[in-house]
Amino acid sequence: MSENESDNASEQQLEATEELLFSGPQQVGVGKGIFLGRFLAEWVMPYPRLDEVQERALDLLLAELRPFLDAHLDPAAIDRAAEIPRAVIEGLGKLGVLGMSVPFEFGGRALPQIACARVMEELGSRCGATAAFVNAHHAHAIRALLQCGTQAQKEQWLPSLVKGDALAALALTEREAGSDIAGVQTRAEPAADGGHTLTGAKRYITSGGIAHVLIVTARTPAEEAGDTEVSAFLVTPGMPGFTIAGPRMETLGLRGTALASLEFKDMPVPAAALLGGAGKGLKVALTALDSGRIALGASCTGAARTCQRLAVAHADTRRQFGRTLGEFELVKARLSRIAAATYAMEAMTTVTAALIDRGAREYTIETAMLKVFTTEALWDIVNDAFHIHGGAAAHTGTPLERILRDARLHLTGDGANDVLLSFIALIGTRWPGAQLREIWEAIHHPWQHLRTAWQGGVDRAGSVLFAPHPPVQAPELQPHAARLGRTIWRFNLAVDRTLIQCSEDLLERQYMQERLARAAMDIYASACVLSRWDADLAAATPGGIPDPSPAMFLRTSYRRIRRAL
Repeated sequence: MSENESDNASEQQLEATEELLFSGPQQVGVGKGIFLGRFLAEWVMPYPRLDEVQERALDLLLAELRPFLDAHLDPAAIDRAAEIPRAVIEGLGKLGVLGMSVPFEFGGRALPQIACARVMEELGSRCGATAAFVNAHHAHAIRALLQCGTQAQKEQWLPSLVKGDALAALALTEREAGSDIAGVQTRAEPAADGGHTLTGAKRYITSGGIAHVLIVTARTPAEEAGDTEVSAFLVTPGMPGFTIAGPRMETLGLRGTALASLEFKDMPVPAAALLGGAGKGLKVALTALDSGRIALGASCTGAARTCQRLAVAHADTRRQFGRTLGEFELVKARLSRIAAATYAMEAMTTVTAALIDRGAREYTIETAMLKVFTTEALWDIVNDAFHIHGGAAAHTGTPLERILRDARLHLTGDGANDVLLSFIALIGTRWPGAQLREIWEAIHHPWQHLRTAWQGGVDRAGSVLFAPHPPVQAPELQPHAARLGRTIWRFNLAVDRTLIQCSEDLLERQYMQERLARAAMDIYASACVLSRWDADLAAATPGGIPDPSPAMFLRTSYRRIRRAL
């Protein structure tokens, strides 16, 4: 592909994403607000909690789930056999895990997203492959069906999917379309009966080898002659022309996920199988990925807690040079980093999950930040845990060795991290960029854009002149809140300066995109940590020993932000 063709492809993908994300009424959320120099406290504070009814429902599920996992889930055996036993899948279905967010009318448990995240954290703490399977089935496929499916489609599929009698998967990835979900090449041509004929191939599909229903994205003709758009379809392996290409794919980690390649050759798909409407395939895909990234963040948090538990236990018992490892300062430093990062991972996952529960209409930036942050944090945590264990962690079959291999795959699953960093920066700068363009037009054509100039100028002046102040309740956290506000203010100035200097060139300036995205991501993580810390202090018993993890995380987070800017 030539340089011009590559630029055009990037611009077309960005335009497709913007058209999807910014059509209809807009809502400034936490991520967008950070890029505008604002702190939207109502989405972060107070720290989200379940009500009594929801907490009882979650406790009931966990009380049933934990003994089942203790008795039946063997992560080492799953890793060796590269297969999750059918008895485990059936058990998860009977317990309601496979349909935990599905409404009661379809047989689900109707749990809010915060509770679902807690369940995924429990699974992730035990077996990455099982957590990935539930993510693909519930967070990807079922959530997309719930959000985008018709009533008839829900009634047809949800009862069996909730029970585990049928399994679901999301089929997005192709040879030329991975993180670039707008680059789908599988085609669905209109048929005389009102349906479509599907032709193409998908690869690296989690649960693709065992799924009974798959959500498949494909290109369909658009209303404009000669153009195409992406649509989504519900297909089953029994349809003529459907083929699983070869045996299950062997992978470095997450080895029980039945990864498969799929082929469709002139496969007839009925009209009733269209999901979300014609041309709404990207919406279906992003809906699934948003939910999946929250579940992945929770799974990584669970794995991080296992690493922390193993590292602390080894540091407390392993003796060298006449004392335990935990008495050495470098080991203490690693344990502190693990504790601080794990605290932040849980806080960020809970706040992001609560965006759905609190009624946010769009949260794609936040879920992208969560995915990058938690997967990279887990990778660092595993590394620190390995250092503490020394050679004892490196033997095949040990928990840390398995978590290490699983963690490496998380960095590319649900969107490669480098791609998501560019996505965060480009989508995040859209709002301040639009405001700056409006102000520029108003300055050069004042009589045509006087009202726009006034409104835009007032809005930008507020962000430039005043730093926000997160509304924490604990007096001892007021300095931390003020520092976070000043950091958001400085970040907004850096965004404006970058937009003025780079203008349209920012689309190709990926070094700058990464710095902006990482700074914004750490600001969001710091806001989540501050919110959780505030809630923890309010609930603490007098005279208790304070947890140093949030303070440590905030210090290190601000250092990273300064380096990025």
